Amino acid sequence: MNNKAKKVALLGVLTSVALVLSYLESIIPPIWAAVPGIKMGLPNIVIIFLLYRFGVKEAAIVSFIRIFIVALFFGNVMTLAYSVAGALLSIVLMAICKKINAFSVVGTSIVGGVSHNAGQIIVAMFLFDTVQIGYYMIILAITGTIAGVFVGLAGALLLKRLNKTHKKK
Repeated sequence: MNNKAKKVALLGVLTSVALVLSYLESIIPPIWAAVPGIKMGLPNIVIIFLLYRFGVKEAAIVSFIRIFIVALFFGNVMTLAYSVAGALLSIVLMAICKKINAFSVVGTSIVGGVSHNAGQIIVAMFLFDTVQIGYYMIILAITGTIAGVFVGLAGALLLKRLNKTHKKK
């Protein structure tokens, strides 16, 4: 099997892993039920891994395929709009952080978590024609930071383990 075929197969497997993590996240009871929209961001472990292991293009492809499939099976046009906006802003800012080597994997993941929430807030402000929704960003920045830390730590651990395994061969 050539390298391109292996890469496509691996991206397919990682897309499936991200989908499973999305499903698991959807069945876990909300962390703070009084505040809607707060999630752990488990699928982003795959995205941060791809960003650092392969690159922006691969991370973006898997992210957007996952978003479309999740919206198709479990969501609607609105969840798609919020997710695409969050993912787009998140991927762009994480790519910049990685390119300029501004942060560690964890720091880049935090930027991704917070910016994902910001992208969703921007869509909500546009759809509801009100800037007051922006105040919700205070809570989402805190929770996005916490989720970003955990996602980043998991991604960094995964990268470290796979690098050790790969070097042994």
